[in-house]
Amino acid sequence: MLYETRAKAGRALAESLGHLRDADPLVLGLPRGGVPVATEVAHELGGELDVILVRKLGVPWQPELAMGALGEGGIRVLNDDVLAQTGMSPLGLATVESRERRELERRARVLRGDRGRIPLRDRTVVIVDDGMATGATAAVACRVARADGAARVVVAVPVSSEEAVARLTKEADEVICPLVPRWLGGVGGAYRDFHQLTDQEVTDLLAT
Repeated sequence: MLYETRAKAGRALAESLGHLRDADPLVLGLPRGGVPVATEVAHELGGELDVILVRKLGVPWQPELAMGALGEGGIRVLNDDVLAQTGMSPLGLATVESRERRELERRARVLRGDRGRIPLRDRTVVIVDDGMATGATAAVACRVARADGAARVVVAVPVSSEEAVARLTKEADEVICPLVPRWLGGVGGAYRDFHQLTDQEVTDLLAT
């Protein structure tokens, strides 16, 4: 199975989410790649759309491999297995964390502008990304959502590794993923078009 674009993946994913329509869900896309997927999910479910801001802490020499993630409110999740396997030093981790914290703050200013966050309290929230390799980013997003008072947290992605699905079942109330290959070399391999989105593309989607 190969998705043409993130938007088409979002429409395919929404077919597995119909049971959430009556819950008046708040769909939260993970910028940047998760926003086109979330936009289609929100449209199909008739739910509100916002972003949930987190940053992956990528291994410096293999940025797609997450050794952890940061979320708004100072929340941090670490992937101890990756830290052990890569031999990452505390100084190296702190350097990456400092850089990604600055980027998190920048994205909040750029993507939200003067708009405040839609309140999560007592809502069913659906956290959407374009895929999960380790699940670290989605895990921290779940913790941010719970810290903000979400009543129910659902993670929905078009493609994921088995490891990430197992990890997220401990963080979310429900994990929905139609494509879980036995071996996932990288999320991008599940898409024909997996271009790096710009901030402008994301803000345009949120505006519509």
